[in-house]
Amino acid sequence: MLFNDPVFASRLLTLLTLSFHIIYATIGVGVPLMIMIAQWIGIKKNDMHYILMARRWAKGFVVTVAVGVVTGTIIGLQLSLLWPQFMELAGNIIALPLFMEVFAFFFEAIFLGIYLYTWDRFENPKKHLLLLIPVALGAGMSAFFITIVNSFMNTPAGFDIVNGQLANANPIAAMFTAAMPTKVSHVLATAYMTVAFMLAAIAAYKLIKGSNHAYHKKALYMAMRIGLVFAIATAIIGDFSGKFLAEYQPEKLAAAEWHFETEEGAPLLLYGVLDENQEIKYEIRIPYALSILAHGDPFSEVVGLDQFLKEEQPPLVVHYFFDLMVTIGMFMIFLALIYWIGMKRAWSFVQSTWYRWLIVLGGPLSFLAIESGWWLAEVGRQPWILRGIMTVDQAATTSDYVGHMFILFAGLYIVLGVGTVVVLTRIFRNNPLEKDLEKMQGGDPS
Repeated sequence: MLFNDPVFASRLLTLLTLSFHIIYATIGVGVPLMIMIAQWIGIKKNDMHYILMARRWAKGFVVTVAVGVVTGTIIGLQLSLLWPQFMELAGNIIALPLFMEVFAFFFEAIFLGIYLYTWDRFENPKKHLLLLIPVALGAGMSAFFITIVNSFMNTPAGFDIVNGQLANANPIAAMFTAAMPTKVSHVLATAYMTVAFMLAAIAAYKLIKGSNHAYHKKALYMAMRIGLVFAIATAIIGDFSGKFLAEYQPEKLAAAEWHFETEEGAPLLLYGVLDENQEIKYEIRIPYALSILAHGDPFSEVVGLDQFLKEEQPPLVVHYFFDLMVTIGMFMIFLALIYWIGMKRAWSFVQSTWYRWLIVLGGPLSFLAIESGWWLAEVGRQPWILRGIMTVDQAATTSDYVGHMFILFAGLYIVLGVGTVVVLTRIFRNNPLEKDLEKMQGGDPS
């Protein structure tokens, strides 16, 4: 059985854990910014609806933070248990960003606790708003430091290998690798975009279900505008990411685009299938677009998979991850752009039920795009765990019990996922919008 192969089982368990954790990590990074923006608008406009948005979103955020702590801790343990050879080599040099990520989380958690327990305790609400700055900053820094570790795995730097041993370690150089700028900026932008569309989906769903409250209309409009800004930012950063891959990881770009032969003026391939002879069928070809993505020049040469050994080529399935990520990203840009223009010009269809259902669909689709982006990044680095230095096979544990661990952790994630939904549902069911609004109007600090 495949579960009896410790390498395969370790890869599968890591995939499961990262895919589950990225949901909570994305919420953990994006929600503090949304809370801060809502509260700032509420104070600026003296509008209690925006203040209430911040208050209600903060209630739900605490639940996801608690689960995120559990899954984040599991990832740290699994790095050592499943990939001991990797941690033995790289742990000496990437320990600094791992430690700083923990510090950033505690920094965020401390101020989040103060923020939550000081509602209505300040005469000047702007002082309470200031508490959100370290919360949002801590959340962003957590993503920054953990993404640095991933960047290091893609473009290792800051050390030498002498006689099979790590030497001349420079932790600062290891943190600021060639992959760091595009990876960090892409992670942050997609987190903010995804959370904005998630909150927009919730507001749109409430409106579809019969609520005509101004609170939901304002939440929808604000979230869609913020989502549009970060969706466009994500597309721009994606272009820079393509140029990074062309220079530093050309095999990943070639696999993602099924670019088998090196050529000039290379087309961009979307969709399609491969037959048994690796012939591409039913694809959409955009002339010169891959050369533009890779080098900004429609006639430039793009390196193909023919320049790499067969055993060093990434799995070709990453093409589908790329297509899924790009398709959803472009869909969300157009959906948000049409909504924004339509609201400005009073187009009635953007407030219709069918269009709001598209916005509702955009919430889970945005998370699917996040997942596919990470699958592209991680599977596209194969067979390397530390590119050019250590393969996944060399890094994995030799334990025969990883398959049993997979079953146990899968059960744990089911419990955590279902538990999150149940707790959040009860929180907001027991504290409906009207009840919270009545409390604020009555000055009830509870």
